[in-house]
Amino acid sequence: MTTRRDLLARSAALLLSNATPQFAQSPATGEWYNRPMRWAQLTLVEDDPGNYDLNFWLDYFRRTHSDAACLSAGGCVAYYPTKVPLHYRSKFLGDRDPLGDLIIGCRKLGMNVVARTDPHAAHDDVHQAHPDWIAVTADGKPRRHWADPTLWVTCALGPYNFEFMTDVTREIMQLYKIDGIFSNRWEGSGMCYCEHCRKNFKAFSSLELPRTANPQDPARKQYMVWKEQRLFELWRLWDAEVKKINPQASFIANAGGGALSDLDMKTIGEIAPTLFADRQARRGVMPPWSNGKNGKEYAATLGNKAIAGIFSMGVEEPYRWKDSVQSADEIRLWMVDGVAHNLRPWFTKFNGKVIDHRWVKVVEDLYGWHYRNEKYLRNEKSLARVAMVYSQQTATFYGGDRARAKVEDHALGFYQALVEARVPFDMVHDKLLDPEHIARYRTLILPNIAALSTKQCQQLEEFVKGGGNLVATHETSLYDEWGVRRANFGLASLFGATYAGKVDQDLHNSYLNIEKDGAGYHPLVRGLEDASRIINGTSWVHTRPEVPLKHAPLTLVPSYPDLPMEQVFPRVPHTDIPGAYVREVGKGRVIYFPFDLDRTFWEVLSGDHARLLRNAVEWVHNEEQPLVVEGQGVMDVSLWMQKDSIAAHLVNLTNPMMMKGPVREIIPSPPQKVRIHVPAKHNVKKVHFLVSGKKASYRQSGGTISVDVPPIGLHEVIALDLA
Repeated sequence: MTTRRDLLARSAALLLSNATPQFAQSPATGEWYNRPMRWAQLTLVEDDPGNYDLNFWLDYFRRTHSDAACLSAGGCVAYYPTKVPLHYRSKFLGDRDPLGDLIIGCRKLGMNVVARTDPHAAHDDVHQAHPDWIAVTADGKPRRHWADPTLWVTCALGPYNFEFMTDVTREIMQLYKIDGIFSNRWEGSGMCYCEHCRKNFKAFSSLELPRTANPQDPARKQYMVWKEQRLFELWRLWDAEVKKINPQASFIANAGGGALSDLDMKTIGEIAPTLFADRQARRGVMPPWSNGKNGKEYAATLGNKAIAGIFSMGVEEPYRWKDSVQSADEIRLWMVDGVAHNLRPWFTKFNGKVIDHRWVKVVEDLYGWHYRNEKYLRNEKSLARVAMVYSQQTATFYGGDRARAKVEDHALGFYQALVEARVPFDMVHDKLLDPEHIARYRTLILPNIAALSTKQCQQLEEFVKGGGNLVATHETSLYDEWGVRRANFGLASLFGATYAGKVDQDLHNSYLNIEKDGAGYHPLVRGLEDASRIINGTSWVHTRPEVPLKHAPLTLVPSYPDLPMEQVFPRVPHTDIPGAYVREVGKGRVIYFPFDLDRTFWEVLSGDHARLLRNAVEWVHNEEQPLVVEGQGVMDVSLWMQKDSIAAHLVNLTNPMMMKGPVREIIPSPPQKVRIHVPAKHNVKKVHFLVSGKKASYRQSGGTISVDVPPIGLHEVIALDLA
């Protein structure tokens, strides 16, 4: 019988002789990336070898029906008998091979396996042998690690990654023939001023490394371009080395996301065969729909490629309580909102020694439900007809170091308004505004997409000419793709507005009059007829109508003193300055708000602003949504088509901690009335509820299915089986 020690010795000998080790191959041939539906990640800590229960984890992978695993391998700490010089082996390793043990066990369970590396930190021997591999601060000092000062922070853009970690990647692939390498924190930990970065950037740009975060500084602008090119060069290098050993495997970076992501998502969508959204839990005042937002952002450029949503049990606040666990309902809520928006669940557990067991059954139950209903979760197409645009170039070159406030807060506000309005919607990347990617949508939303190229503006104009609709806010299209202000909006012909040369910031005590014309009130202000006026935003773009307006549903009331109280009265109670440009352009409809309506809504959550945003989408869209959910409560919704079915997800966000985790109580929603518009040429043969399991009572009229949904605890899925 071959012992574990024999296998270790043979593996090491084979590596030294460049032979192929005899580890089991992937359970799937060809491109395996779409196969796994449920992922498990075990991130070992250094003292795990010899101290954690291997059999517990393998049995747990089996009980959760996990069909892929991500396992700790190397980088900062090696969990296998590495032969790469300076690759730090866990001092608890001895003659063990925890990575090999886990891989063998996972292969027996029929699981795909990727190995996790983390190259962002190194030990003293690396610093002593190669001080040039260590990141350097702006004042020329090597960087100690911020959390563990016994370690050093490595430079991501120099030989540590391009040479040393390439050797580590080759070794892992040669030893274990796994399905891929997944690297965490591989992009660097902020600016580095080491000799390699200085030299390589100078060769690229003829400039010195920037000392400012201003995106309009020539050196800073060139640095952002250079760093991205350098990281994609590293991505392609590691991917090529992986494929030399296993052509069916890939390097899969821990990268990507929304407007604030560093690497271009369009390029990532082109080179990544799959991707993992590493947004593990809520922190601060993050709403629970944020996980679904992750899925939409990734799908905007990945399309139908499989995307896994990583969620952890640990508390994700800045204090990093990684060995504790969140409440059960918080874990459930985060995962199911991701599933509702096409993320395949991926649980991650840090530390192989289970300290707090309260998460174990929670994840097992969630994964069991997911496994039993898998065929309704293998989505092939979103049926949403509304999409929100997000723009990395706007965040990078217009937002700069204030991108969260100037860019992301606009998107978050509009996103919240759409959730409250129960509108099913996708997200679109601004570099994919061609007909192939946006023709299926009837309405596009541009929440302060300030930086747009001439080509992008032309694409949006063609979209509207063809019958599409737009809602845009604030400085949308006022800057080119590099963040340089234009003389006028790039979309002026759609807005019917001309930039008047000024933007007022930090407005106080300003309002909007609700205006009535001869025919009554415009649908934009429906529900606000008795208000007379409502609060304005806090930033106002001065505009002039390009052509005389027939009617402005909103007009500006300029700021006036808010103290002393005796002076709080409008000096100019009425103007003809439009607060909204509402137009029909060709076959399409357009609404442009020249102020930060969406951002202000995110900050103060005014119900009047929510109504304006909802009314704007309803008026331009001018058709019923494919999924209509009527009832009380806050509900995040989505509608998907699978091979032989349609699934409508309703995630109940009505709880006392909606805007601040962790959830303490799930409050069941009142009954909901749902209408689902079935695409033409499809017939429904059965309707059922996947979560409650209750019998569904439904009515069919033409292509519309009407369903009465009983109270929803956390999540319900209405499944329509197609004939």
